[in-house]
Amino acid sequence: MVSVLVVAVGVVVLVVLFVIFTFNSLVSLRNQVKNSFSQIDVQLKRRNDLIPNLVETVKGYMRHEKGVLENVTKARSAILAAKTMGEKARASNQLSQTLKSLFAVAEGYPTLKANENFLQLQEELSGTESKIAYARQHYNDMVMALNNKIESFPSNIFASMFSFRQEELFKAAESERKAVKVEF
Repeated sequence: MVSVLVVAVGVVVLVVLFVIFTFNSLVSLRNQVKNSFSQIDVQLKRRNDLIPNLVETVKGYMRHEKGVLENVTKARSAILAAKTMGEKARASNQLSQTLKSLFAVAEGYPTLKANENFLQLQEELSGTESKIAYARQHYNDMVMALNNKIESFPSNIFASMFSFRQEELFKAAESERKAVKVEF
């Protein structure tokens, strides 16, 4: 009788420990996803802070390229207004496209390309873009780990009981998936 009681208590303790471990691992993954999302936000804010300086530097050289500068400003505003990961992803992808067009137009202005301030801002933006790419990759890795845990048995039972939900991956814009045309 005592041994049955000891076994029953042992099983209950193991089940409780398993639930605690599973819950804590889900919480940890969810917090890593939130942290990764925050790291993307930090880099997007850095990029957004650099853009007005870049636009001001370019304005003096590109008076007739007003449309390009307006598009950069609109795309920057869209990022600031975005609330969800999907909105931030779309706005960020749009800003990346408009910055590419800005730098492409700048190629036609040799004095601008030689401007030290412009070159420094361009270099900082390039570095920030790399950091954004890394932060997006890290975010997606964390989302994948969380989503796998939520979908896997038996943690899916506890994830459902404790209302854990899957997170959305940071996805590339459709325009960025197209093959790049290289012409000589």
